[in-house]
Amino acid sequence: MSEFRVEKRREAVELTLVTGATLAGRLFLAGSSHRHSGPERVGDLLNAEGGFFPFEGADGHTSLVNRAHVLTVTLPALVIETELDSSYGVATRRTVTVLLTSGAAMTGVVTVQRPPGRDRLSDYAHVDERFRYLELPDRAVLINSAHIVSLAE
Repeated sequence: MSEFRVEKRREAVELTLVTGATLAGRLFLAGSSHRHSGPERVGDLLNAEGGFFPFEGADGHTSLVNRAHVLTVTLPALVIETELDSSYGVATRRTVTVLLTSGAAMTGVVTVQRPPGRDRLSDYAHVDERFRYLELPDRAVLINSAHIVSLAE
């Protein structure tokens, strides 16, 4: 093993692409994050930069997937990464319906982690994040902001 090798953990996810294809597999996440304390989260990986990210398919083969063509990333049941954020407990939670470019609509909860008075849905919409968390009753989904047509409370 090389001394330059960085160990990664694998996180099971399901990608939905803009083509309508759904891919089950795993993402490679670092043991720590430069954005916060603790391990890298799926949202950290997706929002880190543009371009491609490695994805290990269910068949064990790894491919590079272009972020721009990912519609949603579904995390396994009961994994809500946003709960790991220290401000989660005091953040404003809003129930919204998200209309996607695919025509699909999803209703869930978004966490608006903004100062009091700046925690409206419009404030949330102006935060510059490529992928945004939507909490559903049984799982969490990261949605590509470029494919959000509308947000409505």
